[in-house]
Amino acid sequence: MKISVIIPALNEEGAIGRAILSARGSYEVIVVDGGSGDGTRAEAAKHGARVIQSGRGRGLQMEEGAKVASGDIVLFLHADTRLPAGWHVAVGRAMSAAGVVGGAFRLKIDSPRTVFRLIEGAANMRAHYLGLIFGDQAIFTGRDTFRALPSLRSLPLMEDVECVKRLRRIGKVKIVRASVVTSHRRWGKGIALSTTVKNWGILIRYLLGVSPEKLYLRYYQNR
Repeated sequence: MKISVIIPALNEEGAIGRAILSARGSYEVIVVDGGSGDGTRAEAAKHGARVIQSGRGRGLQMEEGAKVASGDIVLFLHADTRLPAGWHVAVGRAMSAAGVVGGAFRLKIDSPRTVFRLIEGAANMRAHYLGLIFGDQAIFTGRDTFRALPSLRSLPLMEDVECVKRLRRIGKVKIVRASVVTSHRRWGKGIALSTTVKNWGILIRYLLGVSPEKLYLRYYQNR
């Protein structure tokens, strides 16, 4: 199976190179830039990625990347996340299993602090038992399957959870054993657990029917 790794990016000059390098074994790496004001595009090109531009918004960027992808499978990788060794083998095995239409990885956070082991554990339990998978777990699916899903481009937030929700309507979504490694930066410099509680609150509101537009405003207030 040929795998296209799609990396939505915005002002990720310092991280994009590591993400691209971790995608060795892919058929292609496509960086979809949402209007960066730094050297993201140049850095991505330097590391061998194909760079395209789009409007801002991860759902939109995912779709723009999938439009030009040539692989049989598309894998969406956050710009501050790295794939594990042998990732492409794990994806191929998952997608070859009966009834599987997509999948994702377990999560590991690149900090030695004990609190992040607790956050990892909660995230992996959430994904395994509740089927609630976030984009930092590197969601993957068939290219044509993704293209056939209802559009995500208008969603300002929760596009990852919605993508998995839509995939589950047509088949199984598998969590592979290997872990991606994501940056601890989105938890900020304060109390990491408070950020996690806030994220869970937003997720619960979304599941209860609060619109992504309202959640977006709440998520980014005071950020």
